[in-house]
Amino acid sequence: MQNSLKKVIVEFKERGVPKDIIERDINPEKYLSIKPRKVITISGFRRTGKTYIIYSLIKKLNKGTYINFEDERIERKKETLSCLIPTINELSGEEKYLFLDEIQNMPEWSRFARRIYDSENIYLFLTGSSSKLSSKEIATELRGRCINIEVFPLNFREFLKFKNIKLNLKYLEYSDKEKAKTKHLLSEYLKYGGLPEVVLAEKFKKSLIVQDYFRTVVDRDIVERYGIVEIEIISSLLKLILNSTKYSISKLHKTLKSIGYQIGKNTISNYLNYIHTSYFLYSVPIFSPKVKDQMQYPRKCYFVDNSFITFLSTKLIDNPARLLENLVFMELRKKQATNPILEVFYWKDLNAEVDFVLKEGLKVKQLIQVCYSLEDEETKKREIKGLLKASKELKCNNLLIITWDEEDEIKQDNKLIKVVPLWKWLLS
Repeated sequence: MQNSLKKVIVEFKERGVPKDIIERDINPEKYLSIKPRKVITISGFRRTGKTYIIYSLIKKLNKGTYINFEDERIERKKETLSCLIPTINELSGEEKYLFLDEIQNMPEWSRFARRIYDSENIYLFLTGSSSKLSSKEIATELRGRCINIEVFPLNFREFLKFKNIKLNLKYLEYSDKEKAKTKHLLSEYLKYGGLPEVVLAEKFKKSLIVQDYFRTVVDRDIVERYGIVEIEIISSLLKLILNSTKYSISKLHKTLKSIGYQIGKNTISNYLNYIHTSYFLYSVPIFSPKVKDQMQYPRKCYFVDNSFITFLSTKLIDNPARLLENLVFMELRKKQATNPILEVFYWKDLNAEVDFVLKEGLKVKQLIQVCYSLEDEETKKREIKGLLKASKELKCNNLLIITWDEEDEIKQDNKLIKVVPLWKWLLS
C-alpha cells in the first residue's frame, strides 16, 4: 500500500505540473489568507478543469503534494488515507499544502480531512466530481470548517481566452465587424459548449470526446459509485431526459414501463438523485408558494454543457432555442454558486409561461424569457404576454428577454421590457 503511494507521490514530484496552463477566472489562492484556516473543496462536473485549477495554484506556490485518487494503483481503503501523511513526511519532510483529487473515491474521506484539519498545520484542498463535496451536501465532520468552490465549464469570456481572442468591449458596442466576429465565436460556444478539452479540440474530435465523457459519467459517477446493476435502465433514463425539456417521475415511470422495464417510482427518484450528484443534470421547479405544487409539477431540465445536447440528443438536435435556454440557465447557475440565497424557478399558468423566475429571499428579483428571435409576431406576443402576467402576479417589474441578436425596449401596460442580445448579456 505504502509503496504504491510513494510511487505516485514521487512521480508527481519528478513530473511537476503542465507548463501550458490557461488561467481561469477562478483563483483559489485568495482562500489561503482566510483566518481561521479552512479546508477548500473544489467540486463540479468531470473534466471542467478542476485539476488544472489546482495545477495553477501549485505552480504559483511552487510547492505542494498532489495525488489523484482515480489512479488505479492506489487502493481504495481507509488505511491508504491513514498512512498518507507519514508517507509524505518520509519522502518530503513536513508538507504545508496537500491537494487530493477525486477524494470522494476514498472511504471515510471526510473523517480523514477532519483529522488533518484538527491535528496538522496543512492547507488541504479536496476536489471531486460529486456534489457530496459541495457546501449543501458536505459531510457533518467538515461543516463550518470548509469553503466550497464550484467549477463549471468555461464561461464565454474564458472561452474567448482559450481561443486566444481579445475583445475590446467598448469597441464591440459600435463595430459591426467586431460584432460579427463575436457572434461567430458565440455560435461555436452555443453549439459545442465550454468543456475545456472540447473547446481546444479539432472539430471532428469534439463528438468523440463528449461521448467518452458521457460514458465515463454513467460508468464511474453513477453506476460504479452507487453500485447500480440495471445499467440499461440508467442509460434509457438519461436518453429520455436528454430528449426532453421537462420531466416528472410519473411520466418517466410510465414511459419506462411502456418499453418493458420493471422499475418503481422510488427507484427512478433515486436514480435521478444520483444523476444530479454527478453535476450532469440540473432541474428547475415551478414557482409556487405551495411545496406540494413544486413537488408534483414537472421540472424543467438543463445540462451542465450544451455539447451533450448537441451530440447526444436526437429530438433536440439543431435546436438553437433549446441551446440558448440551456446556456442562459447555466449562467444563472453560476450566479447561484456565489449567491446562496438566489433561487431559480419557472412560472406557468393555464396559457402563459416564463422561463426563469429569480428569487432572493422573499422577493422576486427578475423575470427572464429566452427566445432565439422575436421577428415572428406571434412569438413576440407570447413572450410578452407571459412576462406581463407573471409581473402582475409576482409583483416584479424587472423584465428581460434574452435573444440571439435583437436589442430593444418594449413598453406595454405601463411596464418596460428590456430585450438584450445573448453576447451582451454574457459579457456584461
